[in-house]
Amino acid sequence: MADTRTNAGVDNISTVRKMYTWCKPGDRLITLLSAGNLATTQTVVGLLEEHMKAAGERNPHIMEVPSMFQAARLIGDTVREVIKTASDGGAQSEAAFGATFILGGQIAGGETRMFLIYPEGNFIEATDDSPFFQIGEHKYGKPILVRALDPDMSFEMAAKLLCVSFDSTLKSNLSVGLPLDLQFYGRDSLDKGYEKRFEASDPYYKAISDGWSDALRAAFDSLPDFKRD
Repeated sequence: MADTRTNAGVDNISTVRKMYTWCKPGDRLITLLSAGNLATTQTVVGLLEEHMKAAGERNPHIMEVPSMFQAARLIGDTVREVIKTASDGGAQSEAAFGATFILGGQIAGGETRMFLIYPEGNFIEATDDSPFFQIGEHKYGKPILVRALDPDMSFEMAAKLLCVSFDSTLKSNLSVGLPLDLQFYGRDSLDKGYEKRFEASDPYYKAISDGWSDALRAAFDSLPDFKRD
């Protein structure tokens, strides 16, 4: 799941998609989530798209790499290249153009895999001990996932958990905002799964947001009151 808000100050807010998907049914499904400097993230995605159209420009390109690991390496190299080109080479300048990515998906013959790609171009992979990644503003929503995430939870429960986590972040930080893009991938399907965009008027999202606020207040009220000695 990804939000769509970008901003360069409180008076310059816009909506931009941060979830990108490349799919060849029966062969691969690759999804990329982005956070950070908008110029950097859009340039990275633009280069990945251009290399698919220009033969020899980047071989193999995102639709030809033989594994998800190689896809992560390709994107990491592209991120490093874009930031280095945009900056003057100094550490402070490079930090201003920083961006992070979550890469997930599956390529025929391989397993479903997920990677967190850093601005430096290096990356780590999700494991059973660390089964999810978050990028951008995540400190408000992470406690929800840490407390409630269950690897065996259903599709419906997972979607509800994501909505609650994002709602907690939205209410605490203006740099995160609706609409929210949701995508599910079914292991070994090698095709696009369920997709949905939650707008501010979405009845399910409003029910989750209001219900979570009510539940928190009820839980708080149920706790014992403090008593002075």
